[in-house]
Amino acid sequence: MKPINDRVVVKPAKAEEKTSGGIIIPDTAKEKPQKGEIIAVGPGKEGNAMTVKVGDTVLYGKYSGQELSYEGSDYLIMREDDILVIL
Repeated sequence: MKPINDRVVVKPAKAEEKTSGGIIIPDTAKEKPQKGEIIAVGPGKEGNAMTVKVGDTVLYGKYSGQELSYEGSDYLIMREDDILVIL
């Protein structure tokens, strides 16, 4: 996959299975992850270089991006502006 302009492809981290206290979280109560790894980066927009690079771990907004299932894996496609921080 090769995103265009200022878009990136993110592989979301898996949802937490347990709380820090050891309580197992059922599937229906799991929160959508807001952390993931950059898989692909577009070239940027009109002279603005991209800040993120492939392999970066990032945090993004809760409802950011477009979900995509490709070759059996789930991904998010989002604008670089939707990324809050590089970890």
